[in-house]
Amino acid sequence: MADQAAKKAFVCGHPIAHSRSPRIHGYWLRQHGIDGVYVARDVAPNDFAGFFNGFAAEAFAGGNVTIPHKEAAFALAARRDETAEAVGAVNTLWLEEGRVAAGNTDVFGFLANLDEWAPGWDGARVAVVVGAGGASRGIVHGLRQRGVGDIRVANRTRERARELADHFGSGVSAHGTEALRELCGDAGLLVNTTSLGMHGESDLPADPAWLPDGAVVHDAVYVPLKTPLLVAAERRGLRIVDGLGMLLHQAVPGFERWFGVRPGVTPELRALIVADIEGAQK
Repeated sequence: MADQAAKKAFVCGHPIAHSRSPRIHGYWLRQHGIDGVYVARDVAPNDFAGFFNGFAAEAFAGGNVTIPHKEAAFALAARRDETAEAVGAVNTLWLEEGRVAAGNTDVFGFLANLDEWAPGWDGARVAVVVGAGGASRGIVHGLRQRGVGDIRVANRTRERARELADHFGSGVSAHGTEALRELCGDAGLLVNTTSLGMHGESDLPADPAWLPDGAVVHDAVYVPLKTPLLVAAERRGLRIVDGLGMLLHQAVPGFERWFGVRPGVTPELRALIVADIEGAQK
C-alpha cells in the first residue's frame, strides 16, 4: 500500500463524543501495523457542507458520517453507490479523482450481523420492522435484498411508515404500532429500529410473546447491549441479535477503502467494545 503514514480518516457527527468508531478503527490499525489515524470530529449541521468540501485538503482519505449528517452527505456527494441510492443516505466517504464518492455500509453491517448470530434467519417469509426513521430504510432495503417478501413497517405515526413503504413499493406495508400484536403472529423476524430501551425504558417496542416459536429478534440499539426487548425475547426462547455487530461489520468496507486492508470482526474486537460500553454505563 502506498504511503501508509499519510493515510488518515474520520468520523463526523453532532454530537460525536459517544462514538465507538475510533476504538474500532484504532484496534484494526494496531492489529495490522498501519501507521494511520482515525479521528472523531464534532461538526454542527451548519458547518457540515464546509467540512465535506474541505476534508481532502486536510489529507483525509475519507471517513464516516453519522447522525445528523447522513442525508446531507448523500446530497453533496459527486457519486453514490447503488445501496446509498436505494436508501437515500450515506455513512462512508472516500475520494475518487479528487471528488467525494459516498456509500452506505449500514445495510452490509445489518445483514452480516444477522448472518453471524442467527444463521438461516433469511428463511423468514415475514419480517416486522418497528420504527420508520433513517435506520429503517437501510434495514428494509437489506431485507428486500435477501428475499424477504412480506415486510411490515409499524410506526407510532402511521404516515411516516407509509412514506417508507411507498419508497420501496411492493412487498412493504405500513401500519400503526397498535397493530403490532397481529402483525407479529406469523413473523419470522422482528427488528426494532427505535431508540426505545436505550434510555432505561422498560416498555417494549413489541412483545416477543406475540411471535411464533423459532422467530429471531434483532434490536438495533447496542447501549445497553441487551435491551429489555432482547431480555424478553431470550426468556421466550427466541434467538436474539444485538445491535453491536451491525456497528462492527459496517466499519469493515470503509477501513478497507482508506487503509488498503480488509479487517475482520473478531471476538477480541467485540470484547474490547463491550468493555468500553459497560465501563461507560458504570
